[in-house]
Amino acid sequence: MYAMKYMNKQQCIERDEVRNVFRELEILQEIEHVFLVNLWYSFQDEEDMFMVVDLLLGGDLRYHLQQNVQFSEDTVKLYICEMALALDYLRGQHIIHRDVKPDNILLDEQGHAHLTDFNIATIIKDGERATALAGTKPYMAPEIFYSFVNGGTGYSFEVDWWSVGVMAYELLRGWRPYDIHSSNAVESLVQLFSTVSVQYAPTWSKEMVALLRKLLTVNPEHRLSSLQDMQAAPSLAHVLWDDLSEKKVEPGFVPNKGRLHCDPTFELEEMILESRPLHKKKKRLAKNKSRDSSRDSSQSENDYLQDCLDAIQQDFVIFNREKLKRSQDPTSEPLPSEATEPTADSEAEPEALPMCSSICPSAGSS
Repeated sequence: MYAMKYMNKQQCIERDEVRNVFRELEILQEIEHVFLVNLWYSFQDEEDMFMVVDLLLGGDLRYHLQQNVQFSEDTVKLYICEMALALDYLRGQHIIHRDVKPDNILLDEQGHAHLTDFNIATIIKDGERATALAGTKPYMAPEIFYSFVNGGTGYSFEVDWWSVGVMAYELLRGWRPYDIHSSNAVESLVQLFSTVSVQYAPTWSKEMVALLRKLLTVNPEHRLSSLQDMQAAPSLAHVLWDDLSEKKVEPGFVPNKGRLHCDPTFELEEMILESRPLHKKKKRLAKNKSRDSSRDSSQSENDYLQDCLDAIQQDFVIFNREKLKRSQDPTSEPLPSEATEPTADSEAEPEALPMCSSICPSAGSS
């Protein structure tokens, strides 16, 4: 079973989100890891773009925080280590996630953590630095704000490890180490990090406090920010990393399999507020085609929108991970439908995703 996310093309254009959606698809088509929420298929129709991903039924960590789950130190250490493996893999792919937070960490049914949502992720090559002010403010590393206010050399992979530290602190204590909100001015945050010290609970073990201190080090040069750093940390000396990477380490918190791990009221409101629900799509498309055929071609007030929609239709790359895996496995037998499928329609090979920025410009940048 899979989960499916769909994004309305017109809304993406109106919200200037086309480039971010395309960037996320481009990244997800090139990566796969045990502690990520992996993309399996992407496709489109006239109205929407679709992403089919791993189905994780354990809920996100934000939901469990709101349910007042008391996470033990061992459980939080496991999440930190699983995120360390995910971030180490992403670094090998030159990817900075830039939005690590409880909302974007989903649990599977066994309780293992998976990182999702690459909407504002960026790719940097060797020696490059990111400079954009991107992320969720309470989880953004100090150097992102410093770079924005003071200029300088930008930031790199270390910012994601700071976010892991904030997330871990919040899971243990119920609130974040710094009182930061989306409304805070960036300039005030620069001052905050230089004047406010993080307060650690006296009940926490020395090992946990030492680990959090190293993750929440303001200077990125002194921060724990690689798998090698984590493996060398005394507080994680007992971790069996090979077992952990194969999900052989049993999580301390296992979501209840007999309940829904999301807010059903919120989900119902989302369905009620959805202006273009999927179950009415066939009737809506037929009506639109009838209207388009009867409309005077001289009435072209929507030409810009149509140009954007045409560009998305042309540039969108269809993806099929199962077919890709079969094409890369010399021992696999092609399915009958594949053997007779025209090569022009092949979807197996992911390729660089062109952008429609010339028609639908977007502010997304690294």
